[in-house]
Amino acid sequence: MQVLAVSPEVFPLVKTGGLADVVGALPAALARHDIAVTTLLPGYRGVMAALDAAAAHGAAGVSVAHDAGSLFGGPARVLAARVGTLDLFVLDAPHLYDRPGGPYAGPDGVDWGDNALRFGALGAIANDIARGAIPGFLPAVMHAHDWQTGMAIARLHYGGSLRPAAVFTVHNLAFQGQFDRGLLGILGLPDHAFTIDGVEHWGQIGFLKAGLALADSLTTVSPTYAAEIRTPEGGMGLDGLLRARAHDLHGILNGIDTTVWDPAADPYLAARNPAGRARNKAALQARLGLDRDAAAPLFGVISRLSWQKGLDLLPAALPALLEAGGQLALLGSGDGGLEDTFRAAQAAHPGRVATVFELDEALAHLAQGGADAILVPSRFEPCGLTQLCALRYGAIPVVARTGGLADTVIDANPAALALGQGSGVVFSPATAPMLEAAILRTISLFRNHAIWRRLQRNAMRSDVSWARPAAAYAALYRSLAA
Repeated sequence: MQVLAVSPEVFPLVKTGGLADVVGALPAALARHDIAVTTLLPGYRGVMAALDAAAAHGAAGVSVAHDAGSLFGGPARVLAARVGTLDLFVLDAPHLYDRPGGPYAGPDGVDWGDNALRFGALGAIANDIARGAIPGFLPAVMHAHDWQTGMAIARLHYGGSLRPAAVFTVHNLAFQGQFDRGLLGILGLPDHAFTIDGVEHWGQIGFLKAGLALADSLTTVSPTYAAEIRTPEGGMGLDGLLRARAHDLHGILNGIDTTVWDPAADPYLAARNPAGRARNKAALQARLGLDRDAAAPLFGVISRLSWQKGLDLLPAALPALLEAGGQLALLGSGDGGLEDTFRAAQAAHPGRVATVFELDEALAHLAQGGADAILVPSRFEPCGLTQLCALRYGAIPVVARTGGLADTVIDANPAALALGQGSGVVFSPATAPMLEAAILRTISLFRNHAIWRRLQRNAMRSDVSWARPAAAYAALYRSLAA
């Protein structure tokens, strides 16, 4: 079966978060179910440079698969490429994507003013490819990811009935893609699309709303998040639509690429096996300028610094962590005020608190291999990949009970410990006092070496691979194609 995936990012070519990891890892897992996935993504400046570099080293074959002519004000073409295990279609439209900055915003952090056209173009080309514009490629299913691909679903829906089935995955309901209704015709949609049953959302064109309303089937990235977004508290204005489509909504838990995240073969670790965590901890402490203290419980944070991620709760809990002898290693960037707060904490507690305000893939691996525990105090978390990596590496996840965190971490409460179970520490609600209590409970567990080793073993036995999620997606695709 052929499947066209459509995404604004895919690892390793372009990544701002977990979406890229998911889209990059799922095709290889689906290949075991005789499903061939080709992924369409925009030809951002960094993506085109990566293709050129791969081609120069003989690692990628690049060819023109489709001349799209003029597309929203400039020439465009679709390139076919294979990078590693990924089969790709890349939309090469320099007037839309050849820019500095990130996929969605400029170097100043401000969203591009023409994002509606940039991702409307992605949707238009996805629709063309789904309907056979590229000879030899006719997918049975189009699988679109997040708001940036909402127009792919809309164009497919309003473009005629002779089309593949459409699956739409929402990775984070908080990002919705709202744009002026005057763009309707420019985006290639008929007037009758602008209704409550179509793309209209609060008087604007809703890209995410379009995907949720018009796809044949919906998925999100954990069973608990699928339930949470059908409530007024978690639905962010779309809960009514999602309740109406409950029969079509599937919560399929994410996995991680267990070849990329493999503690037995990770090139970024000082010791590449589970027994070498002490060496990895020492290497992490040295790298970040922390006191080299094997007895200090070392807490890691690998995250965007944002309200959603609950990192504004940590400063209030930090004194208790330090008073109990703990250390903090924080990796990530985001809210400027939070960065300043943690920068001040590092200055006040040298050797005890360390911060790196950027996403460093190598350091993230070392943190998973060397930290004793990983903090994920999210207020809401569709799935979360950080805690899955932590489980894989034997770093005990300390998580809020929400979304995919609740679905993947078993709390080491007294009942679980009595049964020899538990893989982390789970707390609720996501408040500073409850986070502080969870940190102190984690330190207490850490001081009991026998219990801590059991938790680590339990964590590392967790199946965080794509095996079960891929089987669920394969079954969904086949049911729709049938």
